[in-house]
Amino acid sequence: MLPPRPLAARKGRGAVSNLQGRYEVNGRESFDDGWTHDDEDGEPAPFKTQVTDEFAKTILSRNASPDIPFNVSLNPYRGCEHGCIYCFARPTHSYLGLSPGLDFETRIFAKVNAPDLLRHALSRPSYVPEPIAIGVNTDAYQPCERDYKITRRVLEVLSECAHPAALITKNSLIERDIDLLAPMAARNQAIAAITLTTLDPAISRTLEPRAAAPARRLRTIRTLAEAGIPVRVSVAPVIPFVTEPELERVLEAAREAGALSAHYVVLRLPWEVNPLFHEWLQAHFPDRAQRVMNRVREMRGGKDYDSDFSQRMHGEGVWADLIRQRFEKAVKRLGMNLSSGRFAELDASRFRRPLVVPAAAGKQNGNATGQLDLFA
Repeated sequence: MLPPRPLAARKGRGAVSNLQGRYEVNGRESFDDGWTHDDEDGEPAPFKTQVTDEFAKTILSRNASPDIPFNVSLNPYRGCEHGCIYCFARPTHSYLGLSPGLDFETRIFAKVNAPDLLRHALSRPSYVPEPIAIGVNTDAYQPCERDYKITRRVLEVLSECAHPAALITKNSLIERDIDLLAPMAARNQAIAAITLTTLDPAISRTLEPRAAAPARRLRTIRTLAEAGIPVRVSVAPVIPFVTEPELERVLEAAREAGALSAHYVVLRLPWEVNPLFHEWLQAHFPDRAQRVMNRVREMRGGKDYDSDFSQRMHGEGVWADLIRQRFEKAVKRLGMNLSSGRFAELDASRFRRPLVVPAAAGKQNGNATGQLDLFA
């Protein structure tokens, strides 16, 4: 048996392996049997993206986390082709029997009945409107949205119902929907948050390989702001010795582009994100991998991660406090607002229930997956 090949980065992908999910029963160990071939440039064999239609049963998710600024979220997709190595949603692919590694960014599930499910949810007599955060677990504007347009159809429902929405993305495709978002923003019913992790395109290509380049995201901030849509910048995650040195420059660039407020999150490594990030560090920054993890552990009480609500977003200790001070001083100097509050400022008072509600939320193989119409 040949020895296992060292892990190597794949062009256009964040993860460097298909790490086994924590719920899989059978263990796997990779080895080179001589049948796997690299391409002509010596790159590892590519993983192609597969997008599968999914007929979801529900579409609105609720949370009670005190450190998250919303109660309700909607995710049109599962998995994300952007391939951000730090994505906290990667472990959710384990529930599907897939890997949180390369599978997460190449095996995408599109909730094609999301707009119909949303209409059903908003039409219920018991429904109480409050801002819906769109694209929290995975980016609602990832590449396959260009063809599927699920996010746009969701926004059309929310616009029709005068329902408030908050979007977070790192893709310039959000500009396509300005015709919907600008009128909603004029009614104080829409806000956008653009994630800007680094200004260095070389780091961005490995950290979040299929997201928009940093310069393109800055142009998106400017375009949205000029259309009258309030824009927040999300500096997340702050990675010691990788993106952390740029903290002030990122805020300055975002403010100059038109962002009104900002927030940050230090690197989080829950579940399988932890070993995947370790692999990424060894592949891209082997010279500073140990320094990065030592600093992360200083901010996590000696551990790689602490999930406590009071600590998980910003960490603890001297280094975490230093980052907080740097962030707050930069935000104050730039005349920005700290967007640590909830989305309560969005107006839900004009909400009206949808006039058209499909008889069934979705169909699969010809069978209705929702409640049937009595007279259908």
